[in-house]
Amino acid sequence: MAAKGGGDPRCPPPLRRLSPISGRQLSRGGDSAANGSGERGGRAGSGPMGRRRRGQPVWGGGAGAAGAAGRGGMRAAQGLCAALALLLLPAGGRALRDGDCEVCVTFLGRFYQSLKDNDVEFTPSSIEKELLKSCKEAKGKENRLCYYIGATSDAATKIINEVSKPMSHHIPVEKICEKLKKKDSQICELKYDKQIDLSTVDLRKLRVKELRRILDDWGEVCKGCVEKYDFIRRIHELMPKYAPRAAGARTDL
Repeated sequence: MAAKGGGDPRCPPPLRRLSPISGRQLSRGGDSAANGSGERGGRAGSGPMGRRRRGQPVWGGGAGAAGAAGRGGMRAAQGLCAALALLLLPAGGRALRDGDCEVCVTFLGRFYQSLKDNDVEFTPSSIEKELLKSCKEAKGKENRLCYYIGATSDAATKIINEVSKPMSHHIPVEKICEKLKKKDSQICELKYDKQIDLSTVDLRKLRVKELRRILDDWGEVCKGCVEKYDFIRRIHELMPKYAPRAAGARTDL
């Protein structure tokens, strides 16, 4: 049975032809879509056209600030750890202070100057040869230093090259002693004894230990000495040889 209007009800209505869309309509449609996404983005804090309402937090900016603060905190913590590590370094890793390695700095400084004064060739072998000569004449604490670096015949260890090699490159003696300290801490524990003015001192008021030290500095011993008087007598005998000026100033010799 035919429907009113002559059409077949089983068939869909014919498609209507659409008019072409102009460029202005496309532009308005794009703007509308952008505005829509911008409104939604504004609420999320991420849309290019979104506007934040008064009192509304900006979620994206807050997350960025939190991340920056976290990174800054990590850098601060790392800096603090580095500073603590420097403070906790062992004494052997620090630079020498005034008075450290007294005997080492003084002896090697005098030795270095003697090399320059005598026009010695600054090669490791030449320096070692001269150092062995100087150590043969060293007394007291300086002789003990020579023993520690292996420049004496009875030395247990040989680290003389730790002196000759850097000195051949004119490395400051303070730096040489600083490195020697890391090899053997006893090197920088050596200190000169308080000097005794032999021209005025009353030997009778000195202890036996101090009298022994005077003889040790001269490389002498007092065989068979038991009493303090024995040491004083021995010092009187040797003073004209080792301390002629002091001997000439005294009236009890």
